[in-house]
Amino acid sequence: MFIPLRDENPTRALPVLTCLLIAANVAVFLLTAFGPAGLEASILHYGAVPYELTHPGQTAGYGVERASPWLALLFSMFLHGGFLHLAGNMLYLWIFGNNVEDALGPVRFLLFYLLGGLAAGLSHTLLNPASKAPMIGASGAVAAVLAAYAYLFPRARVHTLVFLIVYIRVIPVPAILVLGLWFVLQLVNAGAGGGVAWFAHIGGFLAGLLLILLLARKKPALPADTPGVN
Repeated sequence: MFIPLRDENPTRALPVLTCLLIAANVAVFLLTAFGPAGLEASILHYGAVPYELTHPGQTAGYGVERASPWLALLFSMFLHGGFLHLAGNMLYLWIFGNNVEDALGPVRFLLFYLLGGLAAGLSHTLLNPASKAPMIGASGAVAAVLAAYAYLFPRARVHTLVFLIVYIRVIPVPAILVLGLWFVLQLVNAGAGGGVAWFAHIGGFLAGLLLILLLARKKPALPADTPGVN
């Protein structure tokens, strides 16, 4: 098991959009978890349901009012099922998103993030067209960010907490290794199910690789051994 904690890849400008995206996700979680409707009702109302996307005009039959399928696909990117779900996604978004925003600029990064998230949701829908389980979370959009970071900054050192039975250490690891291993784990777990939309992660990552090629002005050079952390 491994958990990225920070990287050694300083940004040139304050990552305003990354901060706003994190704030939006946190705000939506607080509103849904502690609001009058409650978290479960919010998920049933706004979660993206593959069946509704592949069967226009039909609903999943939850007995509650549903947002339109395509709006739900967008809204679901800001919903989370619990604090740990939120915290994990926001940690990855902060570590890797600020540098991708720095490379793209805030407007292109917003476009990249939203398209990556939508592509992730559609990937899950394509492989689970009859599923009536609501899909939520920023994981698909964050997966796109991870792919972009791996492409732009493969040699950037990422300080990673590593658990190997009794071995627990924080070690600097090249980004390409950390994020490549993350992607391999998604592939391995894809058939496991367990309520996790693994194919959304995979689809978001692959979409991120394509989108960064289309949207990046040029691949930035990473200064060797540059001090500074996120």
